[in-house]
Amino acid sequence: MSLLKKALHEQRFVCVVEFVPKPAVEHFAAFEKLMRHETLCGWPMVAAIADRVASASDIVPLDAFGKLDKPVPALIHFSGKDRGREALLEQLAKMDAMGLDQFLLLSGDRLPGHDPGQRPIRYLESVPALQIVRQTRPNWLLGAALNPFKYREEEGGAQYFKAEKKLAAGADFFTLQLGFDAQKYIEALAWVHRQGTPVPMIACVMGLTRNRAAMLEHVPGVVISASMRAVLASEEGVSKAYAKARSTDRLALQVIGLKLMGYAGIHLSGIHGVEQLEELQRAIEEQQTQVQTLEQWFAAWEASWQIEGLPMTTFNPEGADWHMGESRVNASAKERLRYHLLSGVHSLVFNRSNYASRGLGWAVQRRIWSTPSGARWLHQVERSLKRPLVGCDTCGSCRLEDTLYVCPETCPKGLANGPCGGTRLNRCEFGDRECIHSVKYRTAKSVGRTPVLTERLIPSVEIASRYQSSWPRWFAPPHEGGEL
Repeated sequence: MSLLKKALHEQRFVCVVEFVPKPAVEHFAAFEKLMRHETLCGWPMVAAIADRVASASDIVPLDAFGKLDKPVPALIHFSGKDRGREALLEQLAKMDAMGLDQFLLLSGDRLPGHDPGQRPIRYLESVPALQIVRQTRPNWLLGAALNPFKYREEEGGAQYFKAEKKLAAGADFFTLQLGFDAQKYIEALAWVHRQGTPVPMIACVMGLTRNRAAMLEHVPGVVISASMRAVLASEEGVSKAYAKARSTDRLALQVIGLKLMGYAGIHLSGIHGVEQLEELQRAIEEQQTQVQTLEQWFAAWEASWQIEGLPMTTFNPEGADWHMGESRVNASAKERLRYHLLSGVHSLVFNRSNYASRGLGWAVQRRIWSTPSGARWLHQVERSLKRPLVGCDTCGSCRLEDTLYVCPETCPKGLANGPCGGTRLNRCEFGDRECIHSVKYRTAKSVGRTPVLTERLIPSVEIASRYQSSWPRWFAPPHEGGEL
């Protein structure tokens, strides 16, 4: 049994140390020296080898693992950026050969150079990726991501709806997005404990300074409030050494709080050397003698973010403070009308049971549409009808019924099962639109169809099926592929 799997099984707090592999030899040497520490405050350390986090020069996680002089306990990341099923299956085979059997599956942040209006880039979504790995490697330890740091109902509700799908697809644990809001940490634990089979939660943490906060403001899904920035700026105004010490103390306190709350461990980011790790350990050990209950911790955490003369620090963006259980939004009249019209058309033409639907099904199953010219013509007909209505990009495997007639192809990443973690106040990570999954959430809530967003696991679209009509596939008998 792997070290991480054993620690989670035994409910032993664990420290997962993030490693973003860069080509420099000294980068690897520093990480190997850090991992020889083996524990943080007695908690076992596991390497998390990140995938496609920053630039195209990042080394592939499996190649990075192979470059280590001495193998370390490792959690391999897989980002679906510009990848499909075949890339995932190829990586599984390589992991088998290397004796690796634990995986964190992510859709991934925006691929550098992927801009709206350019060629579509599709991401292998985490839900179907989890299904693929679980079906082929049933005994592997599989993780998924969850971002509870959402402050509008639509993006927060949709995030948890997708997390339910990740559990159903086979996730054994969750790793949380980086955040600092204690109430959201409590909220995420409350959610997971309500699930049929709760799974361990690991929280991502990072020491925060003014410069690092400025960098994180550009990281999708990370929330740094104005009042947090004010505290960090005030600390740096004293001196850089003072700001660094405060950052380490606050990180230590955050780790203590997560352990007291009941988190299974931490995903430690931003620690690159043994000296930093030892400083953090000293700070944790010192503060553990003073903070032993959650009540003590909340008081200490609040105090750590207060500076005389500054207003009380809040962790939510200005004007947005949604928490789980609050119901504030509904679909607009236009969104409801759109849903009912498209649902009515679907029931009339595509339900496979009435005369109109049977007639269309018979027509599109004729042999002429399987010829090259016939297939091209049918594709153009479907695209010309559906693109103005729903933004269809003719993926060849229509999923509109399972997405409340909001086409997943209008998501820049092509995500069908729910949002990525990169939204900010309902805005897409790309910044040029509202997240389509926020629209789906409002619609589902207003028409009483929220189970669609939690129960229907939508498979990935295969590259070979794209840019052809979905109608022959839709009306084909089930054994011939007539699945949505």
